[in-house]
Amino acid sequence: MIIRTETAADRAAISEVTIAAFQAVTISQHAEQFVIQALRQAQALTLSLVAEFGGQVIGHIAFSPISISDGSLHWYGLGPISVWPKYQRQGVGTSLIQEGLRSLKALGARGCALVGDPNYYQRFGFKNNPMLIYKNIPQTYFLVLPWCEPVPQGTVVFHEGFAARS
Repeated sequence: MIIRTETAADRAAISEVTIAAFQAVTISQHAEQFVIQALRQAQALTLSLVAEFGGQVIGHIAFSPISISDGSLHWYGLGPISVWPKYQRQGVGTSLIQEGLRSLKALGARGCALVGDPNYYQRFGFKNNPMLIYKNIPQTYFLVLPWCEPVPQGTVVFHEGFAARS
């Protein structure tokens, strides 16, 4: 398996992987592929990586800029992340996250935020920080990984592309 930056030729495969990965996820609104397209169209995909195995795209991860009400810059949101169901629980997602975080740091990122399962993402260093708020979800599921001091304080807003539904 190799992890690499997406190319224009990967776009259809990324949509297919994303649809397949979220098909059975009951808390999903099944719009993740539209979020990626909206981020791409807005030129807000700071980092878009694919996992390739045997010439096939089997996973994808996206990172885009987020806004923090205190004016902090160079913070990014992780997501969506997708892995073909038959390749899940084999380290593909872990590899995508590790390479993505490494690449973000190399770009000068000050931190990363996401909405997700704390039991999964804590292994990468993500934690809930009560000083950073993301509205309309239980705070337990809003996780951050700072690479700077002091850690920002305020309300976080993900790119408007996350509102895409079609």
